[in-house]
Amino acid sequence: MFKVSIEKLLKNSGGQYRLLAMVFQRLHQLNAGMHPSVKPTSVKNATIALMETAEGKVRLVENGKDESAIAQ
Repeated sequence: MFKVSIEKLLKNSGGQYRLLAMVFQRLHQLNAGMHPSVKPTSVKNATIALMETAEGKVRLVENGKDESAIAQ
């Protein structure tokens, strides 16, 4: 089971809104078939997206008015 504190997630993302945007965008990418950037301990893409965010593997890139998550 994946457990991480909300403080760690917020620290790596920069705030609640950015955390939600990062995880949501990354979840869509994983659902579309992209490979995880961490070794998954779960089969659920939402958990994998949270794991990647907690480890600092995902960042949010702003392109004009658009924002998209990029796995490193």
